[in-house]
Amino acid sequence: KQRLTGQQQEINNLIQKKIAVDEENTRLKNEFSNLNQKFKDKSKELKDTEECAQKREEQNRLIIKNLEEENKGLNTRCTDLLNDLEKLRKQEAQWKTEKSGNEARIKNLETKLVEARELMEELRSTCSNLSTQLAVKKEALSQKDCDVVRVK
Repeated sequence: KQRLTGQQQEINNLIQKKIAVDEENTRLKNEFSNLNQKFKDKSKELKDTEECAQKREEQNRLIIKNLEEENKGLNTRCTDLLNDLEKLRKQEAQWKTEKSGNEARIKNLETKLVEARELMEELRSTCSNLSTQLAVKKEALSQKDCDVVRVK
């Protein structure tokens, strides 16, 4: 009887342990299920994040490609503008040289004009003197003609 009571007590203890193990097993299954759901959620979140990152990378690649093309165009335009600027600087230097030459010619022509005016004044004065002398000579000739006519 004592032995039976001991075995009964042992069975009760084993049943208590089984109940505790079953409860622990249920708790662990629930915890596993929760962790598995969290894992699935995190996996989906990771997948979504990776897809988003891929889309961003693709967008960034397109943006970089467009910016590189735009930069290439701007570099070409800048080179063209620098070439135009160089041409304009050369043209400006040429115009300055021509202007300097023209200014020298103008100064030379102005000097010649002043000299020509002075010469013209001299010639006018000479012409006036000659006209006066001519008038005097005509008068004298006229007087001599009159004298010749009277002598005849």
